[in-house]
Amino acid sequence: MPDQKRDYYEVLGLKKGVGDEELKKAYRKLAKANHPDLNQGDPKAEARFKEINEAYNVLSNPDLRGRYDSMGHAGVDPSFGAGQPGGGFGGFGDFDIGSIFESFFGGFGGGRETAAARGENIRTTVMLSFEEAAFGCKKEVGVNRIEPCGKCRGHGTKNGSPAPSCTQCGGRGQVRVSQRTPLGVIATTGVCPTCRGKGKVVSDACASCRGNGLERNKIVLTVNIPAGIDHGQTLSQRRMGHAGQNGGPNGDLLVTVQIRPHPLFVREGTAVHLDLPISFTQAALGTTLEIPTLEGKVKQTIPEGTQNGKVFTLRGKGIADVHTKAKGDQFVHIHVEVPTNLSEKQKDLLRQFEDQSGEKSHPKRKGFFDKLK
Repeated sequence: MPDQKRDYYEVLGLKKGVGDEELKKAYRKLAKANHPDLNQGDPKAEARFKEINEAYNVLSNPDLRGRYDSMGHAGVDPSFGAGQPGGGFGGFGDFDIGSIFESFFGGFGGGRETAAARGENIRTTVMLSFEEAAFGCKKEVGVNRIEPCGKCRGHGTKNGSPAPSCTQCGGRGQVRVSQRTPLGVIATTGVCPTCRGKGKVVSDACASCRGNGLERNKIVLTVNIPAGIDHGQTLSQRRMGHAGQNGGPNGDLLVTVQIRPHPLFVREGTAVHLDLPISFTQAALGTTLEIPTLEGKVKQTIPEGTQNGKVFTLRGKGIADVHTKAKGDQFVHIHVEVPTNLSEKQKDLLRQFEDQSGEKSHPKRKGFFDKLK
């Protein structure tokens, strides 16, 4: 009687009916955590890895998953019906399971261990001043990056030369095993037990990287910050992430921007806002003031009779759009400051001003109070 296998859904920690994305996510996580290369001190890691791989290969294939859901292991593995009348599926001939099941990404998939695998991304943050974000700059960021070993040049060997190909699998990283059964010849393809899917055998390992060909280094990278970058946006620096495996490309460096507040300006997209306090006299009589902008001071005329809350627009004095480079505007918000701590003489002058200006009988004020009555 064949060995009992665990339920494939149980192997992946999922329930029947799980969606494709959740299936992929669970597989990636388990395959990476149980990969033999990352668990060299655990003799059971390889068996777990193969079990996880087998479960995903079946459940990710709609046809095989349908058979498994209906008939269990017997629906996808004819050896479970061997020796039983009418068991299994007849007419398989030379049935190559390994040629059907291919992993969707290199480095951790069953039967494709030697495929080039892209390196992981590196995520970090960088703090900018308000002006650095507005005008762009160059910033240095320190990261820990996995790189090819400097001593063995990534080969994993003590002398730094390329490791010889595995004689058992011929450098393919996978082996094919055929078994004759009452249903025909069943051929399966799996990870080569000698080289563990690498296709190379390192007999005299590099002492620095222990034969892995990779090492973690602390390095400083220069990042180009484009003008107009906003708080919370992430820059992608291509191929500046962790090194790939088996000749695969590096991952990316993902830099999330944080911007310190400015003492005067407030940003809203490409617009810049400025609160400008002026005196009661300046608002009443008018004046010309120098207004601060990101590019320096500009003169702005404040007309006589300017009211509190008035907004002036300075065209093109905002921040450039990070994509189109078109500049936004600066908005100057007027705040009229009412005088306090007046002397008696100043109060008398204001009362005289009120009497002479006829403010008490101003049409707008009179109309408002008439409505209250």
